Amino acid sequence: MKHKGLALFTGLVYAFLLFPLVIITVAGFGKESYLTFPPSGFSLHWLANIFRVEMFVKTFVISLELAALGTLIAFLVGLPAAYGLSRYAFPGKELLKGIFMSPVLVPGIVLGFSLLKLLIAQVGLPVFPSLLLGHTVVILPYIIRVISSSLDNLDYSIEECAVSLGADRVKTFFLIVLPNITSGVIASFILAFINSFNNVPVSVFLTGPGISTLPIQMMSYVEYYFDPTIAALSVVLMAMTAVLMYIVERTLGLNVVAK
Repeated sequence: MKHKGLALFTGLVYAFLLFPLVIITVAGFGKESYLTFPPSGFSLHWLANIFRVEMFVKTFVISLELAALGTLIAFLVGLPAAYGLSRYAFPGKELLKGIFMSPVLVPGIVLGFSLLKLLIAQVGLPVFPSLLLGHTVVILPYIIRVISSSLDNLDYSIEECAVSLGADRVKTFFLIVLPNITSGVIASFILAFINSFNNVPVSVFLTGPGISTLPIQMMSYVEYYFDPTIAALSVVLMAMTAVLMYIVERTLGLNVVAK
């Protein structure tokens, strides 16, 4: 009886999480000119309409560029930072860790407004570099947190053995440490990329004339239109995320490495 109750509760939780996605998916292929559920018929019109809206295509490319470049920069900064915080003890370590984690703790609206005042109003950076720096700051904690967890679970004696056998620290890191935390590196990269691509609070403050991101453009679209185009676009984004996860799993062997 206890296991049946747990199974029922688990099923309700999954239903609560998945049912909105089902509604969006079905509504995105409706025939009506307005968003409704259930639709009266099936149509691909709204799926095709995504590519007729020029700003959707343009901002999609911008969001991809921001997510890719921001994740790469955050990774180059976060990987050595995570290693230093995990392996070494030094004065101010907890303070430095708190600074790295602060973008997650500070409300997104506050962080976005602060970056607007600093990067654009005071420093005078153009819109795209400001967006790139803002996204990098937002996703850096995810990189550091996930990789630090992988490093904490890695037996430090493996590194000591490599060093005692003549390998220097840099060689030990790339030949011993990095292959053993591959799952954490991949997971942090995917998590950071998705968070950057979907970011709204920071992007809404740092976008400017001619440069915007796809989530911001989607918000602007629903202010004036109530058709299922946004639902269809959401389905496309969900499908792309699922395909990305599948490709990563099949090509990089995330499950095998994690074991």
